[in-house]
Amino acid sequence: MIALVGYMSTVLLLSQRYLAPLLLFLGLVTVLTGSDTGPLTATYASVAGAMLPCSTWLTMTLIGLEDRAHRSIVVVSAGSPLRVLLATAGTAAVWCLLLTAAGLVLPPLSGTRTPGLADLALGAAAQLTCAFTGMAIGLVCSRLVFRRQGHALVLALVLLLAVLLGEGVSPVNILLTRLQDAPDSADALAPTGVLLAAAAGLLAAAVAMTQAITRRRA
Repeated sequence: MIALVGYMSTVLLLSQRYLAPLLLFLGLVTVLTGSDTGPLTATYASVAGAMLPCSTWLTMTLIGLEDRAHRSIVVVSAGSPLRVLLATAGTAAVWCLLLTAAGLVLPPLSGTRTPGLADLALGAAAQLTCAFTGMAIGLVCSRLVFRRQGHALVLALVLLLAVLLGEGVSPVNILLTRLQDAPDSADALAPTGVLLAAAAGLLAAAVAMTQAITRRRA
């Protein structure tokens, strides 16, 4: 599995198709957190919101790097389609962790506030909640599920809007709503951990659904 993740990361690096979601994330973080006002909980909520579309884009990009013939070779070498799918999700998670580190560091660097351990833990949990949700959307809207990428893109945009704006329907909406009004990071840690677990469950369900559809088409 580690070798597969390394291989996919190398292919992504060589393709340079990581640049668009990376630059989008950095741009959104800079714009959304540049004012240096309000509590850090609201700042990291904005960073987490930026993570959502970027993780979706990154996941869809990873799956679309190889054509069907090349992917079939990778599946044969790996031993099963599920291993390749899990490695794809793992690779996306690794890249999202790198973005998370950047999202934790950039707001303090551009402002005057110094985050504590509770702030950093909350920021990481919030970003990973949005990352897992975005990865789930990226999987179910990927080329493995949709043959026509135009349809996949429309569905991805609809799902992103739904999880962002649908009141109480997703961990992301609940998270962003709570963090905007949370006065203290320590108090918000436990509820955010529950939402992170829910987002991980969504990601697991997306992996299972994508695998089932892929197996049916094989």
